[in-house]
Amino acid sequence: MNNVEKLIKELIAQIDDPKREGLVDTPKRVAKSFEKLYGGYNKDPQKIITVFDNEGYDEMIIAKDIDFYSMCEHHMLPFFGKVYIGYLPDDKIIGLSKLPRMVEIFSRRLQNQERLTKQIADTLNDLLKPKGVGVVIKAMHLCMKARGVEKQNCEITTSSFTGLFKSKLNTRSEFLNLIGN
Repeated sequence: MNNVEKLIKELIAQIDDPKREGLVDTPKRVAKSFEKLYGGYNKDPQKIITVFDNEGYDEMIIAKDIDFYSMCEHHMLPFFGKVYIGYLPDDKIIGLSKLPRMVEIFSRRLQNQERLTKQIADTLNDLLKPKGVGVVIKAMHLCMKARGVEKQNCEITTSSFTGLFKSKLNTRSEFLNLIGN
C-alpha cells in the first residue's frame, strides 16, 4: 500500500469504518484518482509547448470554451469551468493544441482561480513575447456550493491581460466580444 492509500485509510477511519465493504478499496481508488487530479505537478508547460515562426499573421488568435477541472487549495474541493485564451502574435505563434494542454497542466494542481488565470497568461507571454495576451476563466466552486455560503449558481470570473490587451481598450473589448462576454 502506497503512502496516499495509507493516509486515505487513516482519514476514512476518522469518519467511518475503513473495513466496511464499500470502503475497503476506496484508498486504492482515491490514490489512482489523485494521479489524474494532481498530474500537473510532474509537467512543465514550457517543455511541451511547440512554438513556430509567425508568417505575417497579425490578428487575434483565440481558443475558447476550454473545459478544465481543478482542486481548490483552500478546501481541496473541485472547481471547474471554461477558459478563454487570446493573444496577438508578434514573431512567434503556438501550436493550437498546446493552449488546452497548458490549461490542463496548470489546472491539475492544488490551485486558486486567480493564480491559474495568471499562470496561463504569464506562460504564454513568456514563451511567445506576443503583442498581448488575454485570459478569462469562468468557474463554479464546490466549496461555495456544498459548504460555506451554499450558493448553487454563483460563477466566479477572473481575467489576466498583458500588452495591448491591457493598454488598449479596443483590443480588450474585441477579445471579450469574440469570446462572448
